[in-house]
Amino acid sequence: MAFFTLDNPTTLEAAQSDPVGFLRNLDRAVIDEIQRAPQLLLALKENVDADPRPGQFLLTGSADLMTLPRVADSLAGRMEIIRLLPLAICEMLTRQQDFFGPVFEGKPPSCGEVIVAEALVEAVLKGGYPEAVRRASPSRRQAWHLDYLDAILSRDINDIAHIEDMTRMPQLMALMAEHAGQLVNYSKLGAGIDVSHVTTRKYVGIFENLFLVRTLQPWHSNRPKRLIKTPKLHFLDSGLLASLRDLTPAQIRRNRGAFGALLESFVFSELLKLASWSDGARLRFSHFRDKEGNEVDIVIEDARGRVVDVEVKASATVTAADFKGMKQLQEACGDKFTCGLVLYDHDKTIPFGGRLFAAPLSVLW
Repeated sequence: MAFFTLDNPTTLEAAQSDPVGFLRNLDRAVIDEIQRAPQLLLALKENVDADPRPGQFLLTGSADLMTLPRVADSLAGRMEIIRLLPLAICEMLTRQQDFFGPVFEGKPPSCGEVIVAEALVEAVLKGGYPEAVRRASPSRRQAWHLDYLDAILSRDINDIAHIEDMTRMPQLMALMAEHAGQLVNYSKLGAGIDVSHVTTRKYVGIFENLFLVRTLQPWHSNRPKRLIKTPKLHFLDSGLLASLRDLTPAQIRRNRGAFGALLESFVFSELLKLASWSDGARLRFSHFRDKEGNEVDIVIEDARGRVVDVEVKASATVTAADFKGMKQLQEACGDKFTCGLVLYDHDKTIPFGGRLFAAPLSVLW
């Protein structure tokens, strides 16, 4: 199969200046960084309409193609989209974990390889980018993460948006890293870089399109009337987040409190990865918080409306109080509620009654 990367200036010029000629006589080709030449999409549509054999073109890129302002056609009905996140722990362990099957039947998943304590901290701080994972020391991983981010901010961001003052983007990323795992306050973030909340919301959306962060929308229902309707902010790679916050295993040992927000983003990202190969299930992720302070970190709903709750805890102890938010949500969901898990730093699954369990974080792999 032929391979073309639009990082190459000559290839990019050919694709942009004559997209029809570029594709002519190609039979099965990979085109990398497709977002650099959205002009190719209309030519691809013409080719596929003339020859509808599946699998002729594999288009890859570091940005969400469908959000580009210059995309002339969505290729609806002609293209399947697969969103690849950094590697999951189970992928690095070369196994496939069935997490969602059991929980939607009201049972906790089983563990593969148990990872706890220092080994857990190390895994979370490494993240899932292959090049970073291969590096042995925290300092070398941090150097890779920050170089990767610099490349995105100086190059890839220009493919999907026009930003007048690029110096604000690294500043915003640093502010977002400090607010990871919290409710998104666009006005507060914007004040830190001297822009309006409207512009800040736009910038956060750009980072979402680059698969760096994800805003987790609030769970909603007609039953509870006092819900908080603000999204939460998560990074899609815990290693990148750790590097931005300058966290190392030694620092976590001295201050375990710094691990909580990092771990919550890690769990959210792992669940998104597991969902991407979960029998094609289309799952909806949200968070729950009401005005009385009851909350659940991650709420997962399937196409049948069944609900699973996940709470993330960095310690090795779980108490009944950790299920307070779940019980509120369980009451609101009624028969649709199937399972609630408090994921914690331990190797034992403990039932707390009513389809509620304390379960090891290792059930994710």
